[in-house]
Amino acid sequence: MLSNKKIVCPNNLINVAKKVGKVDAAIVNAGEIFPMESVQKAVKNNLINPIFIGNEIEIKKYAEKLSWDISKYELISEKNENDTAPIAAKLASEGKVKIIVKGHIHTDILMKAVLKRDLNLIGKKRLSHVWHMTLGTDDKPLIITDGVVNVLPKLEVKMHILKNAVDFANKIGISKPKVAILSATEEILESVPSSIDADKITKRAKEENINADVFGPLAFDNSVSKKSAAIKKIKNNVSGNLDIMLVPNVEAGNALVKMMIYFMGACAAGVVLGGKAPVVITSRSDEAEARLASIAAAVVSLDQ
Repeated sequence: MLSNKKIVCPNNLINVAKKVGKVDAAIVNAGEIFPMESVQKAVKNNLINPIFIGNEIEIKKYAEKLSWDISKYELISEKNENDTAPIAAKLASEGKVKIIVKGHIHTDILMKAVLKRDLNLIGKKRLSHVWHMTLGTDDKPLIITDGVVNVLPKLEVKMHILKNAVDFANKIGISKPKVAILSATEEILESVPSSIDADKITKRAKEENINADVFGPLAFDNSVSKKSAAIKKIKNNVSGNLDIMLVPNVEAGNALVKMMIYFMGACAAGVVLGGKAPVVITSRSDEAEARLASIAAAVVSLDQ
C-alpha cells in the first residue's frame, strides 16, 4: 500500500520563488544529510544565501559528503541542539535573515524560540501553517491548512488561517482561490461542531469580502470530486475545483498530508506564515526534495 514513487519538487513553485531573488536564510541545527542536501539544492536554484547554525564538525562532514564547499557561507557553531533555535530567531528579529529553515530539530523547540515576545517576530496576524501539496513536477497544487501550528482552532483563529492561506495562494499565482471548509458532512449539524464553524466561515468570508470562493461545510469526497458533489446534488464553485482545504483540526490536516506522502508519493512543502519571518517546518524524516519545496514556499510567501 505504501508508495514507492519518488518525491519530486514542483517546477511551478521553484520558478515563482526564483522571481523573488536570493534571500538570507538561517538553517537551524543543519548537521544532517537531508537538511544539507536540500539547502545545497536551494543554493543551486539561487533561492537562498544560507547561514548554518549547529555543530560545525557535523555540518562540514555532511557538506564534504555532498562535495560542497561551504567556506564562503557563515557558520555559527553551536553543539547544543536546543540552543540553535534561539540563535536563528534572534537573527530574524534583527533582520539578518528573511526566513528560518528547520533542520534536525524538534518543531516545538524551534517554534518556542520564534514565539518569544521580546523578539517581535509576531505581528497582528495569527501564525498558521500551510502545506503546498503536489504529485508531479508540473502538478496543480492543493493547499492544506492548518495541520501543524493550531491544534483545535476556534472560529476567529480559523479566519486568520483562511486569510493566511488565501494570501499564500495569491503569491503562487492563484488570484481568487477556491476554498473548501472541511467537515465530516455537507450538512450543518449541531452534533458536528466543525460543520457549524464551516457555515459561519463561509458567511463571514462573503461579509468581509475575502477574495476567494469559500464554501463549507463539505466532506472530503464532496470537496475533491465533482461527481460526488453532483450525485449528492451539491452545487457550488468549490467542489472538485478546490485550491485550498481548510481542515477543522491538526489531526485532520496532519493525517491527510501524511496519507498523500506515504500512499501517493506527494511532495509536501510546509511553511509557517503570519510572522515577520516565514518558518520552514518539515518532518525530520522528510526527503531533500520536500525540504527544497518548503524553502521555495517560504521564499514565495515573503512580502514583496
